[in-house]
Amino acid sequence: MAQMAWEKTRSADKRKVAPTQGRWKFLAGGGVLLCIIAYLVFSGTMIGARYFITVEEVLNNPDYVGQTVRISGAVIGSTIDYDPVTGRLHFTIAHIPPQYEDLATVLHEVANDPTAVRLHIAMEEETKPDLLQHEAQAIIAGRMGEDGVFYATELLLKCPSRFQENTPGNMIHLTPAGRE
Repeated sequence: MAQMAWEKTRSADKRKVAPTQGRWKFLAGGGVLLCIIAYLVFSGTMIGARYFITVEEVLNNPDYVGQTVRISGAVIGSTIDYDPVTGRLHFTIAHIPPQYEDLATVLHEVANDPTAVRLHIAMEEETKPDLLQHEAQAIIAGRMGEDGVFYATELLLKCPSRFQENTPGNMIHLTPAGRE
C-alpha cells in the first residue's frame, strides 16, 4: 500500500485566518450597535424625563419657538372664547410654579393673580371640553408661535372638581369633638 502524506496547502492557511478577522468585524459592529442603542435609550429618557414645562420656561426661552412642547398652566376662566361653528377655541393659562404643596390652592392663587405670567392658547377645529373651566389645570401640547401665542394640538385637563373641596373658598373648617 502506498502511504499518503497529508500536507496543509496555502489555501487552508488562509481559511484559518479568515474566521478570526470576521469575528473582530462582528464584535466591532456589535459594539457600535450597542453604543447606538445606549445613546437612544439615554436621549429618550432625558426627553421624556419631564412630562411638561412651565409657562415661564416657554416664554423666557426663544429656543422653544416652533418646537413641539408640552406645557402646563392654570386656566383663567374669563378668557375662554369658543366658537362652535368654526371650532375655534382660545383661552389663557397662568404659570404654575414647579414646587408646591397643595395643587388646589396653587391653581386658585395663580388663576386669580393678575400679576401671574400668562400665555394665550389657540386651538382650531376643537370641541370645547366640559372640564375647561376656571382654575382647571391644563396640560397642552403644541408649538409656540413667533407671535407669542401657543398653538395647541392636544389638550388634557385635570378635573377641577376633584380639588374643589380643598380650594380656599370652599375649605371645610372642622371643630374638634365636644367643642361647638
